[in-house]
Amino acid sequence: MTAAVVTGIGIVAPNGVGTEDYWRSVLAGRSGLAPLSRFEADAYPVRVAGEVTGFDPVEHVPSRLRVQTDRWTQLAFHAADMALTDAGADPAGLPEYDMAVLTASSSGGTEFGQYEIERLWSQGPRYVTAYQSIAWFYAATTGQLSIRHGMRGPCGVVCTEQAGGLDAAGRTRRLLMDGGARLVLTGGTDASLCPYGVTAQAANGRLSGSDDPDRGYQPFAATADGYLPGEGGAILVAEAADAAEARGATRVYGRISGYATTFDPRPGRPDPDGGSRLRQAAGQALEDAGLEPGQIDVVFADASGDPERDRLEAAALTRLFGPRGVPVTAPKTMTGRLYGGGAALDMATALLALRDGVIPPTINVPTLAPGCELDLVRDEPRPAPLRNALILARGHGGFNAALVVSGAH
Repeated sequence: MTAAVVTGIGIVAPNGVGTEDYWRSVLAGRSGLAPLSRFEADAYPVRVAGEVTGFDPVEHVPSRLRVQTDRWTQLAFHAADMALTDAGADPAGLPEYDMAVLTASSSGGTEFGQYEIERLWSQGPRYVTAYQSIAWFYAATTGQLSIRHGMRGPCGVVCTEQAGGLDAAGRTRRLLMDGGARLVLTGGTDASLCPYGVTAQAANGRLSGSDDPDRGYQPFAATADGYLPGEGGAILVAEAADAAEARGATRVYGRISGYATTFDPRPGRPDPDGGSRLRQAAGQALEDAGLEPGQIDVVFADASGDPERDRLEAAALTRLFGPRGVPVTAPKTMTGRLYGGGAALDMATALLALRDGVIPPTINVPTLAPGCELDLVRDEPRPAPLRNALILARGHGGFNAALVVSGAH
């Protein structure tokens, strides 16, 4: 059975567009969090977010596609182009039914939908574009990428909020290992920084209302009071290892070596060992990868920013690895939580960390909260020999996902 390897990465993030630009920002601790600029946010419950400022759809998306797609799909177009170029893979030269698209989606085309609703109520139904029927749809990005690149193999979308990127990668791994495809575009993006989108996000009660970009998202900190949202994400090219070798792939970032998912108890149901389902997912992902806890060199945490959820995640990691038993990091403190794009970006960041032998830092966490017995890598990157990384993600509604990526050698 062949392995599933990642051969290309494309990143569109608040602190960098392009893989190496983003990576330099992360290692320098440069944040992309700032006051919202795309609309007047004073009256809204969140006023600071991670906006992707280095992306102009006019430069990267053909006009015929711009009018029929939301920003989240446009970001994915650019990320996929970069990933395919990075992988040296030309879809036109590969069998169309051997290529697939599996992405994560959270809110769909929120901004596009908002504009069309505004037209409906201000001008009437004749002014609503027919593209409203497809641009908002949670599967729009998968469908558009499939059409654009002629990828007609098994395509799909996973809707598990912040956990979606790991779930998509886990399904990608299975598809490649089972021979259902030889190349898959996977990952995810999100773009819901509009009045409608921000209002919907605030309904979960976990967003920070801070006006200070340095204090609005402090996971595992004694001062944590929620999180800040962001947009963007990552698209990755994953291939069956033998197929990548056969086409002459020049780069392999690493292997998708383990994956597991669990679901929290229903609200109101007793959970005497809080965080156990997340720990269970992490343990099963390690078992799937054939690894012991001591073989994990770094954990990319979910890092919700909610004090209770942070405590439960810290407890799960302590039970699995021991107190301060493994370096833990949360580079998403520089971007905000990206929902459908968040876990995909963490996966890309973990692969870059394995490539360069360095753990990226967590910023804006001055003091760990009581009960968070973590070796949290703060403020500065930490050089380290890295073989295997565990990535954790939790989605609103009870989703838990864990993914293990391993170095290419």
